[in-house]
Amino acid sequence: MGNRMSGRAIRVVPLLAAIGLCVLLAFPSRVQSAPQGFVQVKELNFVLLHGMGGTSCTLQLLSDFLEERLPEFTFLYESTYPGTTVRMNVLARCYPAYADIDAWSESIAESIEEHFGGKEGLILVGHSMGGKAALHAVAENTGNLADKVAAVVTINSPIKSLDAYYPAGGGPVIDYCRTILLAFDEGVCSSVVHWDSSQEATQVAGEKHWLAFISAERAPLRPQFDRAGVDTWPRDMDDGVVPISAQYADGADVVYYGQHGHSDFSTEEEVASFLADRILRYCFGESIECSVFARSGDFEHRADWLLGTDRWDDLLGEVVASSGTLSHTNESWTEWREWEDVVGECAPEARRSRSQVTQLSFPFLTRVKELRWLNPDDPSDCRLYIRSTAAPRNSVHVNWDVFRQGLLPEGTERSHYEIEITDGTLLATVTEAAWATDGVRDLRLRVWSEAQSPFRWFQAEWRTYYKEDRQRYVIEEAPTRTMWRDW
Repeated sequence: MGNRMSGRAIRVVPLLAAIGLCVLLAFPSRVQSAPQGFVQVKELNFVLLHGMGGTSCTLQLLSDFLEERLPEFTFLYESTYPGTTVRMNVLARCYPAYADIDAWSESIAESIEEHFGGKEGLILVGHSMGGKAALHAVAENTGNLADKVAAVVTINSPIKSLDAYYPAGGGPVIDYCRTILLAFDEGVCSSVVHWDSSQEATQVAGEKHWLAFISAERAPLRPQFDRAGVDTWPRDMDDGVVPISAQYADGADVVYYGQHGHSDFSTEEEVASFLADRILRYCFGESIECSVFARSGDFEHRADWLLGTDRWDDLLGEVVASSGTLSHTNESWTEWREWEDVVGECAPEARRSRSQVTQLSFPFLTRVKELRWLNPDDPSDCRLYIRSTAAPRNSVHVNWDVFRQGLLPEGTERSHYEIEITDGTLLATVTEAAWATDGVRDLRLRVWSEAQSPFRWFQAEWRTYYKEDRQRYVIEEAPTRTMWRDW
């Protein structure tokens, strides 16, 4: 009986082998598409941190777009590095939304230890106070967090102390914050107002990576993001909560994402999608456009003594191309004399902006009769035609200045501008601002301002920025695990 069974089994084995060979020959593509072996798995571990008074829901839309956009980035990366696959993990928790910065940072570290224990190469993405607390936690190595973090991303965070800014109605900023929060403040107002995170942020940028998203209104007194009809920071361009210049510090990779409110990304899909795209580009080493300082200047105005409102329209950001003085003396005792002068020049490829001529001599006996560009149709020609005249035995004296646009280099584009009133009285402000032209290389600004008479005044500073492509390979610092792939 046993011998007969053994013989039957022997005859069946070749049959099974033949069937298996037929299967392999019939379906070669399926076998090739399912290789086995060890693969390198890189993890992108995102920790999403809400801001003051917020919840994890604040970052839900951003989280959704991170997950939605991830496959297209991982496909390119895995195609470039065969044998490597990328996985994303997201931790989104709620934190004490009104605590001081130390308590907030400790809560972040504890949450990561409990829910993301053992994970490294963390990417902390913090909105508002969440971003400020993240920078503090990494800089202070709260809960031994520093070694686990590869990058910090801040979104409209109050990096700088808000004490240096002028709130609606004046007075201490700390009182303004506590009035808004009423009984909810548990130390957060003191941290936001008094704690300057600039040095901590610069330290993190030097040791890790720091990507700062910033946004603001178009001009200091624009009503775009007013709260209940009140501009929170009437002397600064702000997002309704934080002045734009407080949202970053030295060392940051700054991305200006437009005229958007403090939390627009939490409800507007277009904004959330943009931020998610730039975060993933930053992580995967793709180029992103960052804002870099170009130039700055000051301007001021003072109302006269007459009752009413004085208004001004300034063209700012020009560069002096050439300047000088011309003088002529009429030696005649009986006749008026005229003179024609051509002055001014520009560097090659420059574009003129405007001219300024000031007559220094007595106006009734001398005057400038004609002033124009020598070649009105050629914007690269900065020469100025001046026709002047003087009465007998008089001299005409004229100061002249020619301004050029100060264009960015070819292939470079402007990013954004900032205007900040640095000193002045009440009822004196900047009401509107815009780029002077549509030219992406032109850094000139048009600024409209006003002051109530009599004698109210202001001093202001303007700053312009250009775009620079930067690449940061955060994924290279992501943890890698070796796994057996059998699918």
